Amino acid sequence: MGGFGSGQTGWKDKVEQCRSLDVNRLHRSGCLSPGYSGGWEWKLDGQRVANISISCDGDILTLEFKFRQNGGDWRDIAQRVFLTSTACQFGGSRPWFVCPGMVRAQACNRRVAKLYSGGPYFLCRHCYQLAYSSQSEQEFDRLLRRANKLRASLGGEPGMGAMIAAKPKGMHRKTYETRFEEILRLEEEACEQFASKFARF
Repeated sequence: MGGFGSGQTGWKDKVEQCRSLDVNRLHRSGCLSPGYSGGWEWKLDGQRVANISISCDGDILTLEFKFRQNGGDWRDIAQRVFLTSTACQFGGSRPWFVCPGMVRAQACNRRVAKLYSGGPYFLCRHCYQLAYSSQSEQEFDRLLRRANKLRASLGGEPGMGAMIAAKPKGMHRKTYETRFEEILRLEEEACEQFASKFARF
């Protein structure tokens, strides 16, 4: 065996497609306190879709869960993840996972805030070679995403078919006009990009 993260098939290629563990959320929930024993779950539309057991013994977090691949048999997995911390500028400390992945016989040991279920173990996105969806967006998608973010900042709905919201109370007129014009510019450029890309069809 090559170790965690080596020789596995069927990995996801986007972080958004994988369940993740966020060390800061676990910390805020008390899951990193020495002696902790409990669980963690993921929900979709208010319904639980997956869960794992978590226990903490000092700087070692133990994850226990079931895993199956491509409709095969369920396997019981017990995975240990080391924890570390760094001092914050204004006091206190910030926790980190130490990625337990092994890639090409080399230990990862990256200090990361998130681990992903891209295979049978929770590893960092580098071990699973995961990318963010935004990295593979078409240029017109990226432009529309920026425009929708500006629409939302004005309190409006996303999409070119929706009206741009009126100036929110308390927002300076100049700020509103700048965002309004930027929305129009981004959406116009997105349309030009789209037309140019698909003109040959």
